[in-house]
Amino acid sequence: MPCEFDLIARYFTRATPQTLLGPGDDCALLNPSPGMALAITTDTLVAGTHFFADTDPVQLGWKTLAVNVSDLAAMGALPRWALLAGSLPTAGAVWIAAFADGFFACAERYGVDLIGGDTTRGPLNLCVTALGEVPAGSALRRDGARPGDDLWVSGRPGLAALGLAHLRRRIVLPDDLGTQCVGLLQRPVPRVELGLALRRRALARSAIDVSDGLLADIGHIAERSACAAEIFIAQLPDLPENVDAELARQCQLTGGDDYELAFSAAPKEREPLSVLSSELDLPLWRIGRIVEAEGTGKVRLIGERGEPITVNRKGFDHFDQDDQAPK
Repeated sequence: MPCEFDLIARYFTRATPQTLLGPGDDCALLNPSPGMALAITTDTLVAGTHFFADTDPVQLGWKTLAVNVSDLAAMGALPRWALLAGSLPTAGAVWIAAFADGFFACAERYGVDLIGGDTTRGPLNLCVTALGEVPAGSALRRDGARPGDDLWVSGRPGLAALGLAHLRRRIVLPDDLGTQCVGLLQRPVPRVELGLALRRRALARSAIDVSDGLLADIGHIAERSACAAEIFIAQLPDLPENVDAELARQCQLTGGDDYELAFSAAPKEREPLSVLSSELDLPLWRIGRIVEAEGTGKVRLIGERGEPITVNRKGFDHFDQDDQAPK
């Protein structure tokens, strides 16, 4: 069984072309590009809370980094560096090698150098700090939404949550759909290209990645922007066919783990956003609007006949007892 330093050297030391000094010293040394601000985010993934302990380690390696890259994407930042810390029950070479393969596949896809971290013995627990660059003063933020803005979301929110429901045997999905949904749950795709385009073309006023549920995360935009939001059922993406519609809608609105981007934009950007959708081959859905606050952070769901719909649950909460299982 390798010791801690052998483990790091064997599995987690790779070339770091964007870095002055990578793993092996007390600190890494970075050289941010001139005129750039650093965007920094961190996420912890805990076995039994964020993923099943028997999750394929290659997929888990990818997701461990991808969820942090998604935060950078939401701010229009270019991913550059990451640190990885984790506690492992054992230093099993096969599991660690597979995890490293998935982690570095994601790092290579998004141009990220792993520059350091830490390992220790303990319950399976993984923590990444990711750093990116964004021109000073231009980052997409949650507090930029304005009344009159359109609300948009990318991709197909809810499919990852359906994948989790399938794994939990709450629902049996058709084979092709089950493979798609479980794949999105275990190997999310950070929308880096979308975030960069929204920022570079000044198309979005605010943005967030959808990790805890569409309603909950749009609520964060509304709260930070001192506004309210309205989401129209009729404008949401179509639900999958041959699936329990009530559960599918619940997953779409509150499921989380999608890592799509939700954002607000002025109505004049509708045509440019349609063009961008075609360029990226990525659906962009105009699902609602930002309105004057009648209570900061409120999100109202509007039915197909204009009636208000009450939703008791907005999204994932780490300290809600009902959520203490992989989300």
